[in-house]
Amino acid sequence: MTVQAVLQVSPSASPINNGLDDTYRKDMAEALSDILGSTYKLTVVSHIYHWNVVGPLFKSLHELTEDHYTDLFAATDEIAERIRALDAVAPVKGVSFDSFTPDRDDISDLKAQDMVEDLIAMHEDLVRTMRRAGKLAGVNDDLVTEDLLTARLSFHEKALWMLRAIDSE
Repeated sequence: MTVQAVLQVSPSASPINNGLDDTYRKDMAEALSDILGSTYKLTVVSHIYHWNVVGPLFKSLHELTEDHYTDLFAATDEIAERIRALDAVAPVKGVSFDSFTPDRDDISDLKAQDMVEDLIAMHEDLVRTMRRAGKLAGVNDDLVTEDLLTARLSFHEKALWMLRAIDSE
């Protein structure tokens, strides 16, 4: 079965009457799909950096990235399930697996400090995207999505604090 065939599934057989506007649900599912893709990319990059970090920061960054990719992987399921609850197929948009690799072409000579800086930038990007989606959820009284995004923001802000503490050396 191809990705296209999977994405052409009709998600619901009956109309949804949960107090959320159809247009809003579609827009939020797309926003969450972007967040899902970015979360998956951060999961994979964290795992790749976990495997390849060397130097004086090895132990702390190796353990921190393991904690992060474990949490991030679990989060992808929560985000995808919320997309489904909004009556969309997860992910809403086609996803290229090439987009899940680090932005750098060659990581063989990447220093731990560069890895930390990459991870900080990725977490910050997700935080900004989640804040926009969270505001949209709040305006539309979508308490479940707003709560999900608030919990995810808490994780990412703590991750940023820890990464910045490592980066300050």
